[in-house]
Amino acid sequence: MAAPLLKTDLPLNNRRQGKVRDIYDATLTDGTPVLLIIASDRISAFDVVMPNGIPGKGIVLTQISKFWFDMIGRKLAGQLTHHLLATDAAQVAGLSAADKQAIDRRVMVGRKCRVVPVECIVRGYLAGSGWAEYKKSQTVCGIKLPAGLQQCGKLPQPIFTPSTKAASGHDENISFAKACELEGTALVTKLRDLSLAIYQMAHDYAAARGIILADTKFEFGLPVDGGATPILIDEVLTPDSSRFWPADQYQPGRDQPSFDKQFVRNYLETLVARKQWNKTPPGPQLPAEVVEGTLQRYREAYRLLTGSDLNL
Repeated sequence: MAAPLLKTDLPLNNRRQGKVRDIYDATLTDGTPVLLIIASDRISAFDVVMPNGIPGKGIVLTQISKFWFDMIGRKLAGQLTHHLLATDAAQVAGLSAADKQAIDRRVMVGRKCRVVPVECIVRGYLAGSGWAEYKKSQTVCGIKLPAGLQQCGKLPQPIFTPSTKAASGHDENISFAKACELEGTALVTKLRDLSLAIYQMAHDYAAARGIILADTKFEFGLPVDGGATPILIDEVLTPDSSRFWPADQYQPGRDQPSFDKQFVRNYLETLVARKQWNKTPPGPQLPAEVVEGTLQRYREAYRLLTGSDLNL
């Protein structure tokens, strides 16, 4: 297994590092200003980045995002636009051939936008923090739900549950009304409607290929020229931002097998239960079997969604 790419150091301006992605300001050879977004092999859980990564994970994430962005561009044309301009660095100025080779297949070249600081989460099933809240109050992010729902059960209809986008630490779930207060009713209503439309399209597509899209999150930006039309940005519908379950093993009333990083979370929860970790930095070293099992699940999600294997 190749060594994971855990960081980049390119000769470009304004490098910043998220939990998974390294982002640079860049220009195309024709002078167009863009963002260069590189998916590393870092993996985070409970908002903590683990010290070792998942080799090739960034390639899988980028290629899944590209697949979905292409589909969104076709199926939701006229309803929304996205930031993705290219998935290679061939036209980016200032990079050597060695730089381009190092980040091959893990690059998104995107339009520059002003990020809307609200995570747009759509939940179609009752899992994770939603299930924990439901057991206490029969609500999810303050939304009242029917009695008698099961863990991982399908909701009567998908729900939009925004959260604040924290610069560091944990994001905080907020109500739709609070999101409107923060960012304006017209904008947040538009983000809700777009998020639900993307989720439903992706859910139906994935279901036909043996995957349940339980929930996901989207990010949007606004044009830097001051336009008011939201643009879908960042990654989209990947195992890092979504819960993917194998449909042939689905059984409500319990945790589900998954194609996403829930596999890592489940391992970490065993450490928490044994008081070997407390969900704060630094994260523990992931054992080889967890690394390999996680990558296998990511690659299987790609294969089922796209119908082809991804060589790493």
